[in-house]
Amino acid sequence: MIWTMELASYLDDAPWPASKEELIDYAIRTGAPVEVIENLQELEDAEEPYEKMEDIWPDYPTETDYFFGDESDEY
Repeated sequence: MIWTMELASYLDDAPWPASKEELIDYAIRTGAPVEVIENLQELEDAEEPYEKMEDIWPDYPTETDYFFGDESDEY
C-alpha cells in the first residue's frame, strides 16, 4: 500500500468516521483513481471505524508539518 498526498486528497471529504467498506464506496462514487481503491482494499477489517486519514496512513502530513519553523525562527 503506497499513499501520496495526491491519492490521500481524494479522501479529504470522506464521511469520517467510516468503515473500510464505506471508504471504498465513497472512493468509487467520487471517481477516485484505482490506486486509492486498491490501497483501501488492503486495509485491515477493523472493528472500529477509521476516524481520520492518519488512521489509514500514519505518516500523513499534518498542518503542523507544513509550518515547521515559521514562528520559532523569528526574533
